[in-house]
Amino acid sequence: MKLVEIRRYPIKSLLGERLATAEVDQRGLAGDRLWAVRDADGKLGSGKSTRRFRRMPGLFTLRGHSGDLVPVVELPDGRRFAADESAGHEAVSEVLARPVTIEREAEVMHHDEGPISLISSAALRRLHDLLGEPVDPVRFRANLLVDVPGSDFPEDGWLGRDVRIGAQVVLRPRRRLTRCVMIDLPQEDVPAHEHLLRTVAEHHDMTFGVWATVERPGRIELQDAVELLPR
Repeated sequence: MKLVEIRRYPIKSLLGERLATAEVDQRGLAGDRLWAVRDADGKLGSGKSTRRFRRMPGLFTLRGHSGDLVPVVELPDGRRFAADESAGHEAVSEVLARPVTIEREAEVMHHDEGPISLISSAALRRLHDLLGEPVDPVRFRANLLVDVPGSDFPEDGWLGRDVRIGAQVVLRPRRRLTRCVMIDLPQEDVPAHEHLLRTVAEHHDMTFGVWATVERPGRIELQDAVELLPR
């Protein structure tokens, strides 16, 4: 197995960036989902509405980029603002048709379920078999894509076991990731999908991929070997 994609989302629920290498600490990928769009009620922008999150159509028209001190938000028209810039807050509010700010994480992490998320190429091929068409990994907004032979859901067998990536990093997958309508929404270069969430629900209990804690931090890079360690 090997690591074939690294993705970071500097601002939660916005489009993100692909990396060739990344630092991993106890929180996950350094800088991942460290900032978020927040509305006047204090809820975080998301593709779903819960006690903590509020669905905000239009988030996938915005992109977050890493910056020196704070991330940068890019608008659909190409304008860019520092995430803590008031003019940027006004511009993002106009795009989303609601008053919002972009704020840094405080005591409670912005992650939906866990520090770092993984999916496999084998699971993507399984969806391909079920749908009769390829599924772009960008739909799942996972931090890491691991190349695994076959067509199945191998991540299910990683739960509770240590997974080493490269020479330094060790992760421990804890739970399967529950999916929502976001995987059906258009993003990047992929159009809206009418059946993906339904297929995941019918064939894999509404889950795809796993989230993991960081047992040993360090640096990862593309093409690193990925090894499932003995129990």
